[in-house]
Amino acid sequence: MGDLQLLTVGRVSVDLYAQQGGVSMTEVQTFAKSIGGTATNVAVAAARFGHRAGLVTKVGDDQFGRYIRHALENTFGVDTTFVQTHPTLKTPLAFAERLPPEEPSIIFYREPKAPDMELVPADVDRQVIEDVDIFWIPASRFHDEPSRTTVATFLQWRERRRHTVIDLDWRPMFWASEAEARHHIEPMLEHVTMAVGNRKECEVAIGISDPEKAAEELLARGLEAAIVKLGGDGVLVATADGVRQQIAPFPVEVVCGLGAGDAFGGALVHGILSGWDLVDSVRYGNAAGAIQATRVMCADDMPTVAEVDSFMGEGA
Repeated sequence: MGDLQLLTVGRVSVDLYAQQGGVSMTEVQTFAKSIGGTATNVAVAAARFGHRAGLVTKVGDDQFGRYIRHALENTFGVDTTFVQTHPTLKTPLAFAERLPPEEPSIIFYREPKAPDMELVPADVDRQVIEDVDIFWIPASRFHDEPSRTTVATFLQWRERRRHTVIDLDWRPMFWASEAEARHHIEPMLEHVTMAVGNRKECEVAIGISDPEKAAEELLARGLEAAIVKLGGDGVLVATADGVRQQIAPFPVEVVCGLGAGDAFGGALVHGILSGWDLVDSVRYGNAAGAIQATRVMCADDMPTVAEVDSFMGEGA
């Protein structure tokens, strides 16, 4: 394992994408297999941009778990040092129904429990968490134990070092209620330096859906930056040093909305690691997300630097 630039923590699954778009699961005939999960896709996207990315997760001791490890290492170039194997729980599956294309539904098979929710502090080298350039966690990590306490421990180790990022990642199927989610997510904000989420995710995390007010509230809690996604209206960037700017989107015809936010995340990581300011990094993220939305798969279809540069009409 070389020195990692990005370490993500979170969900992994074998993803099965409906090859027939715009129809219900009762009419779908064929699927394409890949890997997925928010943290997984962000790591894959960053690796696709040429960065040393690692993932903290767990898979089952089964054929799908071995497939995930093989794909991460050999197809996507993601460091699997901290991909552990659970002895009894099965590797999760996720079926993607591309209906509607903009907001496809996902059917999760994570019963009785997903291995990635069984993370414990001993699964990761503390020094790596303390030293990695960007540490990225999705808020869905806090929906169950022992993941909840483990990731809180990781954040304590991190000591709010710069570029400690929480992806607000609202997945209602993982929670009993929005109130329960806020109860567990909101206290974690005091341990991070950047938050990324859409209006709904901000509402769940802090009870505020208005983008400008949500951004100000996040900054008031000591964060260095708040990035609020506005859908078709682009992205709002707010920083503790006074930046307030709405970044325009790149309009495209959406084929599948899955993975666009994760492509955005990987491109944001790329911009930060490249030393760009946050506005330029977010603009690059918008472009990467737009490209991803024109494709079906998540991990397999994450764009490259050359593709994003060409799409934006400018050089690297």
